[in-house]
Amino acid sequence: MTTTAVKSRMQNPANVLPGAMPAILSLLKSTKQGGVPELTLELVHLRASQINGCSVCVDAAARGARKAGESDERLFAIAAWREAPYYNDAERAALALTEAATRLADRADAVPDEVWDEAAKHYDEQGLAALTMMIGVTNLFNRLNATTRQVAGEAW
Repeated sequence: MTTTAVKSRMQNPANVLPGAMPAILSLLKSTKQGGVPELTLELVHLRASQINGCSVCVDAAARGARKAGESDERLFAIAAWREAPYYNDAERAALALTEAATRLADRADAVPDEVWDEAAKHYDEQGLAALTMMIGVTNLFNRLNATTRQVAGEAW
């Protein structure tokens, strides 16, 4: 089996511009304050990163979830979460919100009321804020990493 060496186009832009990475990491840290379980936030991070094809974040999210105690079964099935029996209703609502908020251009009503309302059944305003911030920060990292072809497993 041969592999092609993958090289990034440049340093991560958040490391190039002074103050950018600490600001983004501060936003990321704030997501932990909303009362959403850490494993749920990691699943949100992983699913959005899969959708966006960000190898750096898929790698980081899977490792983070494993470190937080996530099972292999749930990690392996996350791309097909709707058909897999491993996720509770709150996690399913968070994952549906993640997909809608990540794929904004896929429909006229980017995040349909039924998706939002289902998430609101399981999370209060702080939880919804934490989920929305995690989705947004993940999408930001995905776009920075994918655009500049950052390499999974390399230090930032």
